[in-house]
Amino acid sequence: MKIVDVQVIPFRVPRRVFRNRQLFPEGRTVQTLTKIITDEGAEGYYLGGHGHGDQDGLPPDERAHLRARAKSLLVGQDPFDREKFWHWMWVSKVPENILSVIDMALWDLQARMFGVPIHKLLGGCRERVKAYASTFPNMGTPEEYAQHALECKRQGYRAYKIHPYYFADPITFEPVPGRPSHIDMDIAACKAVREAVGDDMVLMFDPWGTYHTYEEALRVGRALEELNFYWYEHPMPEYRVHSYEKLAAELDIPILSPEIAAGSLYTRADWILRDASDMSRIDVLRGGITGCHKMAAICEAFGVKCEIHMSGFGNLQILGATSEDVCEYYERGLVAPGVDANTPEPYLEEIPDPLDPDGYVRVPQEPGMGYKIIWDYIEENKIEE
Repeated sequence: MKIVDVQVIPFRVPRRVFRNRQLFPEGRTVQTLTKIITDEGAEGYYLGGHGHGDQDGLPPDERAHLRARAKSLLVGQDPFDREKFWHWMWVSKVPENILSVIDMALWDLQARMFGVPIHKLLGGCRERVKAYASTFPNMGTPEEYAQHALECKRQGYRAYKIHPYYFADPITFEPVPGRPSHIDMDIAACKAVREAVGDDMVLMFDPWGTYHTYEEALRVGRALEELNFYWYEHPMPEYRVHSYEKLAAELDIPILSPEIAAGSLYTRADWILRDASDMSRIDVLRGGITGCHKMAAICEAFGVKCEIHMSGFGNLQILGATSEDVCEYYERGLVAPGVDANTPEPYLEEIPDPLDPDGYVRVPQEPGMGYKIIWDYIEENKIEE
């Protein structure tokens, strides 16, 4: 069996946007379906590939790169040779997210052929994963964060992560530059949430690298320790690795990073060796299924948690193939008051991650990624290029 074509199909989808305490009316954005086709009729798919989770499609320049450079590496090859392609793409400097999209479409292809979900092809470990509600930033006042956390607890979540105030004034919610940080309001939101939900809910905190001084990061970390937060995620820019070494040594709360640093498992292995964080962080757009599975094994060997970043089908398949001792939580969201996290996108029959009453989500069991694609919708909304 040989690969005969690699396609990327853009199509329009409606999208409601939550930004700075407001839910904006429906607009339209572009999603993409990457498709790998073989001479025997087998196909593999990946939806998305840019931005958050798998809901954001590849932009025009990345679609062009995939159709040109990446396609030329694959046509005529055996689609089961994923490991070979993965190394080829690193050597040829294929952008990390494009490499990841191709890798996942190839995993989807083989798992579909065998009639199993990807996590079973990898070696199944669990069918349910603990989930936490992950908020939008600038979601409201500290009291509104607290009320939202309580509502999530009522829905069944046992864990909740705060994205605090950045790139918006925490009083007026008007856009502002990323500096200075709003650490007093950040701490106030954390205190309000802990007071509202009590001691039996797991809390996490992620300022998305917006603390640009060690002193700011340390002060917030001390407050999080007092409030018994579970982890402190990505507090500073991730190119300042020595600052992370100091912070991880000084604080008792686990530091979870790098979150968005390029370099997939190679960067993250170096952070482990430097004691720059206490837990590692990766997702399927930073090396694909192959990269994430390798990283989970590295973390297991070092006794370090490998927490999976973002939501979506691919990340759930990784979680289904790993132990809770290594990859504990699934990031469900982003969520906020008025945001619907339970209705599927119009091109899918089902969401990947319905929440069970006890705060778990189930790993999709359909073959491949687990997609149930509405092909008519994609065809009717396809963008001709």
